[in-house]
Amino acid sequence: MTDPPHIVVLDHDAHGIPAIEYANILQNRLPEHTISHAATPTERKRLLDEARVVAGSDLSKSEVDAAENIQLFACNTAGVEHLPLETLAEQNVAVTNASGVHGPNVAEHVLGWVLMFARRLDEGQRRQARREWRRFKSFTELAGSTVTIVGLGSIGEAVVQRFEGFDVTTLGVRHSPSKGGLTEEVFGYDDLSETLTRTDVLVLCCPLTELTENLISTTEFNLLPTDAIVVNVARGGIIDTPALVDALRWNNIHGAALDVTDPEPLPSEHDLWTFENVLLTPHVSGHTPNYWERRADILVENIEYVAANGAYKDLRNQIG
Repeated sequence: MTDPPHIVVLDHDAHGIPAIEYANILQNRLPEHTISHAATPTERKRLLDEARVVAGSDLSKSEVDAAENIQLFACNTAGVEHLPLETLAEQNVAVTNASGVHGPNVAEHVLGWVLMFARRLDEGQRRQARREWRRFKSFTELAGSTVTIVGLGSIGEAVVQRFEGFDVTTLGVRHSPSKGGLTEEVFGYDDLSETLTRTDVLVLCCPLTELTENLISTTEFNLLPTDAIVVNVARGGIIDTPALVDALRWNNIHGAALDVTDPEPLPSEHDLWTFENVLLTPHVSGHTPNYWERRADILVENIEYVAANGAYKDLRNQIG
């Protein structure tokens, strides 16, 4: 029986949570393994020479070339485009990503915003700040409305699940509609216009690609009902920002909730700060105190799978 692989956690934080917490969680869950935390550049270089399994957010081509023992790089981000994937493949290094880790927390962020709009809780906050005991009317009830989710990956599916029980109709839009999804109907991007005319709440949680850049622009805002709510937890570039400002200024939509913007950070003088019907957070929907535990779930499962099967292939979240 071969020795358990040496696992090295490269130093970085995830939403302000230090990587040493990840190393400690892995050590508790894999007590028979040696878990090392590369806290400094010197330790990083030394430990990469020894490790068979590396967990981190980035790895350079020169590091891959120099580290001859690595068999698995467990990337702590969902996107892996920044990695030297060709070099990793040439060195027969398996690569996994963090897809699925952010589903519950981002979906709760979305739901919180939608409920705030529906019940006008933001207006309640403004009146509370003024110590003004004066009643106001709610905007709507979610029951009977139509929620369209663009992007049906792990986050999109979590959003759909969170809306169950609210008596809404759900429509899904994805690159490959033949894959289906949890929504009641699934469409491709070519049929986006058909969904927008039916949409009360539009939730964007798709990746930013050539296809989705400026996906929601003037034409799309004009197709939405004037009482529609737009929520973006994807990337700022999914929305054409000047078109969004115009849609808000001319009351073409009811409001927008944005965790991401283009540009980002949003300049203090930007028009989006001036609208009462725009809810803004500084790209924080991905934060969860459970982040490292969920990352550990994936890596521990894969380490146990390798121990049982003897090969770094067919792993959970494996790329390629």
